[in-house]
Amino acid sequence: MTEEDGNGSPKLKPTPYEEAMDALSSLNSERNRPNQDVRFDLLFDYVKVSAAVLDSGLGEVDAADEDHPCRWHKGKGGYYSVEISEEKFVAYFWWCVNRLKEKATEDIPMPPYFRFLALLALVIFAAEQVDVAILEVGIGGKLDPTNVVQAPVVCGISSLGYDHMEILGNTLREIAGDKAGIFKPGVPAFTVSQPDEAMHALQDRASQLDIPLRVVPPLDAHLLNCLRLGLGGEHQYLNAGLAVALCSSWLQRTGHVGITNLEDTNSLPEQFIKGLTTASLHGRAQIIPDRSIDFQSPRDLVFYLDGAHTPESMEVCARWFSLSIKEGSQQVPQHNSLFSHELGNRFLDDRARKKSIQVEYIILDPHAIYILVFNCMSVRDPHALLPCLIETCASHGEYLIKTGVCFKKALFVPNTSLHQKVGSKSLPPSEVDLSWQFTLQKVWENLMQENKGGSDRTTDAVGEDLKVDTDLCVKSGETSVVFCSLPLVIKWLRDTIQQNQSACFQVLVTGSLHLVGDVLRSMNSETSH
Repeated sequence: MTEEDGNGSPKLKPTPYEEAMDALSSLNSERNRPNQDVRFDLLFDYVKVSAAVLDSGLGEVDAADEDHPCRWHKGKGGYYSVEISEEKFVAYFWWCVNRLKEKATEDIPMPPYFRFLALLALVIFAAEQVDVAILEVGIGGKLDPTNVVQAPVVCGISSLGYDHMEILGNTLREIAGDKAGIFKPGVPAFTVSQPDEAMHALQDRASQLDIPLRVVPPLDAHLLNCLRLGLGGEHQYLNAGLAVALCSSWLQRTGHVGITNLEDTNSLPEQFIKGLTTASLHGRAQIIPDRSIDFQSPRDLVFYLDGAHTPESMEVCARWFSLSIKEGSQQVPQHNSLFSHELGNRFLDDRARKKSIQVEYIILDPHAIYILVFNCMSVRDPHALLPCLIETCASHGEYLIKTGVCFKKALFVPNTSLHQKVGSKSLPPSEVDLSWQFTLQKVWENLMQENKGGSDRTTDAVGEDLKVDTDLCVKSGETSVVFCSLPLVIKWLRDTIQQNQSACFQVLVTGSLHLVGDVLRSMNSETSH
């Protein structure tokens, strides 16, 4: 459908879904405020307002109710997902908005962005009668919107690191203490091996509540029957072990007969193996060959996507990328995970054995050119993120085969999603502030100068002259470029490989989940037309 704009020219009328996204964007002014800035007790009022009509037991938010879907609470992540149509989403969205507006008062205003999304997720889960819901916290734990669920069946906390320090605290103990806020009396709690100060904080909270805290080991790769985990990276064996423990606990506590502590057995049910080996998560250890270029091999331009944004996750990302490059030189990427079964077993071995692992030296693809596309939020420290990425890629890590991956160019670009309404077009490039990208570029160039004396593949003949048209970029350095938009980055990559048809571009996109999401949206929109 079309309508006329102010000049009498026809314009497309937004779809109901686009209208809902624009309405959601009206809550964005609150999206970056810490949880502590908004009264936590208001969440219970929001839930009661929704439950008054939904008639699903949602108002109690008590997982002891056999029909209630809120069954797990996971202390890390921030992810809601359920397969519903756009039409259903629009219906639930406007139902929530209208109901909350009807009951809004000065004491109970409309919820801000993230709290509204948490509420909307709970409403959809309940209305769709899902069998089990896994609720991941957004940032913290104690005051996170998902903590409105007062009686989950089981709680789990994955690996903790220095993240959201401006909100959660400056030490691992403070961060872990906030994350432990999801622990509940009488509810089993699980975690993985943590640094001592983080583990002490988790144990202290569990002791206060008089609940056992189980530390589960990484999944034994042999239990997968020679298959690979669906998610790439050696750290996923830690997450897989935690997932098995949570599933086992849920199955036992909900009355499924014959289920034992699966993490302690020598075999896994077929359903578990299928789930672990086929699991995927967009933007985490994801490999996407660019199909827009009409070459014989889709490996001519390959995007490696990982939303790492902490020093710990950046190191894991670099290890995954390095190993993917090694294995990807042998075959076209067909799977999210290119992590080898052999290396998985090495990772699971006792750390004391790591010194006995012989380091292999491999020959990299002589036609490969490694490109970094990077951005991070201004609250992150690029002096901690970028050196970790460079050093891990350029040398061998604790469990890695040495690859010597060095980036030919680093491309810095702002996140499109931070300069637009939800579901709408981005600001014109001239209106985007690039001062932070210039800062990132300066940090990168300084690091490259410091590392010049070491092993450096940037002097290789392949792709020696990767010039950037000044019409496309804003500022070009010796080993880096600042672009004002992601579409221009993708255009330059495609144009450049057309001019270097003997080369293979391996592009790592990292530093921000927003940036990774922008790349995914760009690729998806192209394939859908």
